[in-house]
Amino acid sequence: MNQQIACRQPPTPVEDARGFAGTLRDKCRLLPGLALTAAVAALAIRLGTIGWLQEHGMSALTVAIVVGIVLGNTFYPAIAAAADTGVGFSKQTLLRAGVILYGLRLTLHDVGLVGVAGVLIDALLLTSTFGLAQILGTRWFGLDRETSILIGAGSAICGAAAVMATEPLVRAKAGQVTVAVSTVVVFGTLAIFLYPALYAVNLHWQWLPTGPKAFGIYAGSTIHEVAQVFAAGRSVSVDTANTAVVTKMVRVMMLAPFLIGLSAWLARDAAQEQMVGQRAGAAEGVKRKLAIPWFAFAFIGVVMFNSLSQLPNYVLGAATELDTVLLAMAMAALGLTTHFSAIRQAGLKPLLLGGLLFVWLIGGGAAINGVVAAWLG
Repeated sequence: MNQQIACRQPPTPVEDARGFAGTLRDKCRLLPGLALTAAVAALAIRLGTIGWLQEHGMSALTVAIVVGIVLGNTFYPAIAAAADTGVGFSKQTLLRAGVILYGLRLTLHDVGLVGVAGVLIDALLLTSTFGLAQILGTRWFGLDRETSILIGAGSAICGAAAVMATEPLVRAKAGQVTVAVSTVVVFGTLAIFLYPALYAVNLHWQWLPTGPKAFGIYAGSTIHEVAQVFAAGRSVSVDTANTAVVTKMVRVMMLAPFLIGLSAWLARDAAQEQMVGQRAGAAEGVKRKLAIPWFAFAFIGVVMFNSLSQLPNYVLGAATELDTVLLAMAMAALGLTTHFSAIRQAGLKPLLLGGLLFVWLIGGGAAINGVVAAWLG
């Protein structure tokens, strides 16, 4: 059999021009969606400066997703065909960039401030909360694994930011992500009012860790969002708020190793399912192998670089503001692609799961804080 070997000829100037024009058209398709998510992000950041919202732990990210959901169920469907490409870019690519830049908010020195006890408490609560979410979510409530993972990550680490960072690994739908974000917002906001009350009651009963530093570690290791941690801590004392925020930021640093471990776990499960024939589509997951979250490595690298204090304050401040914008655009994109029908279809079970995890963070978190403090003290 004669085989002809086709030699690929270099593109002609006309083909080069056509290729450039096609690339330019692809880039231009991003503009409407990017402009829309940027506008929503700008509005959310502006609203996030309102005192009442700040006092109640409503960060720009939370406001962005709320505004996005409102527009997504009213105005956005009319222009979705033109804006979907840019909105999808914001939800995926800009999210990863925002997670990487988030490392500029942390240094290795933050770990030292809370000591071995704070790091150990954070690690124990992260693993126990996430593990409990998988058991309760999939076995008790019969939720899909994606939703259970997202709610578990948001409750265990850093709220909405953890949910958004985990979404690319599990390839969840927009409705699943929004349901997970909603649970951490609801119970994290409740914590802002509950924890100061717990502190006041604890002065008499002493069931929880006592003292500004001890209670700060407890709050930072158990409340969902950074803004919520700060709001709850300031309601007790400045010292409590400072310790709580540092503890919380150490917990945020654990996001990168968590994503790496989660990626390996998902790849292993896909391989096992294919071997025993439990799922028809598992072979596709095996071909995908390990979905390495490279942005998690970049996140660690940024934290280490930031620990060297090489950036001037004005550069660091500008980069932090840019990070807020990128994350707000990603949250806005999530809201724009979420419909109330998807949330209604999710039902009451995700909220119950988030509530039980919240109870565990309060009660189990107090027990873990007490045991570790007694062991190391």
